[in-house]
This record gives sequence, structure tokens and C-alpha cells, in this order.
Amino acid sequence: MNKIKAIALSIIVLVILIVIAFQSGLVSKLQNRKEGAVSENPGEMTKYTATFFDIFDTRTELLGYAYTEDEFTEQANLIKERLIFYNNLYDIYNDYDGINNIRTINENAGVAPVEVDPEIINLIKFSKDIYEETDGKVNIAMGSVLQIWHDYREHGMNDPETAELPTMEELTAAAEHTNIEDVIIDEKAGTVYLADPEMSLDVGSTGKGYAVQRVMDYCKQQGMNNILMSLGGNVGGVGTRIDGTPFKIAIQNPDMDSEEKYIETVTIEDGQCVVSSGDYQRYYVVDGKTYCHIIDPDTLFPNETFAAVSIITDDSGKADAYSTALYNMTIEEGLDFVNSHDNLEAMWVYHDGTKAYSDHFEDAIAQ
Repeated sequence: MNKIKAIALSIIVLVILIVIAFQSGLVSKLQNRKEGAVSENPGEMTKYTATFFDIFDTRTELLGYAYTEDEFTEQANLIKERLIFYNNLYDIYNDYDGINNIRTINENAGVAPVEVDPEIINLIKFSKDIYEETDGKVNIAMGSVLQIWHDYREHGMNDPETAELPTMEELTAAAEHTNIEDVIIDEKAGTVYLADPEMSLDVGSTGKGYAVQRVMDYCKQQGMNNILMSLGGNVGGVGTRIDGTPFKIAIQNPDMDSEEKYIETVTIEDGQCVVSSGDYQRYYVVDGKTYCHIIDPDTLFPNETFAAVSIITDDSGKADAYSTALYNMTIEEGLDFVNSHDNLEAMWVYHDGTKAYSDHFEDAIAQ
């Protein structure tokens, strides 16, 4: 009898323990939900997106995966802060409290060296290397020429009826002040000096892409992964999609009147970038003819051969510069340039919609 009582008591105790365990688990689950847990499975991640405006005067889009929306928002805000940091440094139009930026350097041309953040020196050194690599097709010292085109373009966009072209006389006069050797860096002092008082820097061909690459590097340093970043046509990926497959990038059709919004879709591996340059975004029209913002240093006018050039490579700064350089080259020069570099592919789009590819660009086209 005692044995039966002992067994019954053991069963009762066991039932009580099971009830307590169940209630504790339920409370834990309810508490997790109250605190915003996305899923009962800690290994399950969700896709999120974020959009920012007015960084580098363009639209920024982020795509990422996280366990909670708060986690993604925290990562997105860190990325935004870094992009704003580079935007303020590389800005040629605006001043910011406590910051010596590219505008500050331009304002002190021929006056005095300007002490700057190391990331400005790094960008200028990078841009000087690009100048040599592209035989001058990308020149950040062309600010005096580009400013003339900028002013005429702004006027033409605001008042199309009176739109006109710069004269060759004023362009050639400005081109006398574009010698990149007059950009003097003193790394020990941390200064940049423009020896020509009529010179100005314009880092539009390198700054945005360089900033994207530096922010991608920052993301990796912070342990972030599975992120796709698009900054006004500069697209870069950190890691892959959450299922391990490559990110897919749709390349915009330069024919804005076409029913086909995208002209090609490509895949990129971890660390790869896609950058496009073309005549379909910043331009104005004079006497029925379109003139874009990409100026050939040799002719001082926009190149008319291509509607767009797209680059796939493993460095966003180089991709940004290369897309500009190839836009200003002939197709033969561009192919030779691409073939002389590892991990570089290109697509050229003509105004009639036909396309030309480097040897292995089509390997990246999504099936």
C-alpha cells in the first residue's frame, strides 16, 4: 500500500513539474513576443529595406537581413552616418561646421594649404592614381571646366527656351587650370594645397564610389553581412542573400522612354560592385540635342558615342572611375582597358539600344 502511495505521489509531483515547466515556457514565449521577437526560431532572419535621400545629392537604398527590425534599423543608421561623414568631406558646394572639406580646399586655391581629414587625402591619392591609370580620362582637377558646364546646365534646365552651350574659348581658358600636378599633398602635415589659384577640384567621378567602398569595408569590420547598398547607381554587396545565392542587380535602361525599365540583370558575388555612367540622368537640351554631365577631358564636351556604360568589378571606387573613363573612350580603347585588368567586365549601351560586352560580362547575366 505504501508503495502505491509513493508511486501516486511521484506521479502528482511529476504532473506539477510539467505544468510549471509549460507555464514558464509560455510566459517566456509571451515575454519574447512582447519584447519584439520576430520568430520563435532564433535562426530565422527577415529581409528589410531602408531609403535615404540627399546623401551625395542622390537616393540611397539598403537591403539587408536581420533577426529583428530594430537590429536592421541600427545597422542602417550606422551605414547612413558613415555615408554622411563622406558626403560632408567630399562636398564641393556646401560648408559644414568644424569640417575642412573639398570646398574648403577650393576656396584656398593659391592661398594656403588646408589641413584635412585623412580620408580626403586618401581619396585624392586614389584619384591621382586613377588619373595615371586612365591616361587622364578621369581628372578630379577639372573643376574649373566642369563648373562652367554645371552653370550652363542649371540655367538650361531652369529656362529651356534660353539654353545654350559654353563657348570653346571659355572652356579652353578654364582647361589651362586642370594640371593635376598642381594638387599638392603633404601627408606629414595632413594638408592639401592647390598651387594654381584658378584651379578647383571636382571629385564627382571618384568620390561617391570611393565612399561606397569605404562604407562596405566598414560594414565588414563591424561584422555586418548580407547587405546590398545602392547609392545613386553605385551598387555594392557585402556577403550574399540569406540563402547563400548571389544578389541580383537590375541595370537601368538608359532609354527612359522605353517600356523596358531595365536593360540587363546581373549577379554579383561577395564584395563585387556594379556601377553605371550615362547621359540619361543629369543633362540638358540645346536646340533639340542632349548634353550630359560627363565631360571628355580631350574635347571638353560630352561624348556622344554611348548612352551608358556599366562596370562589374570588386572595388566600388574603381568601378565609379572606370565607368566614367570608358564612357570617354572608344569601344576599342575600352575593350583594351578592360582586358588589361583582372576582375573587370563592362557593358556598353548605344543610343539605338544595341549592346557590346567585354569577354566575360555575359557570364554574370542572371539566367
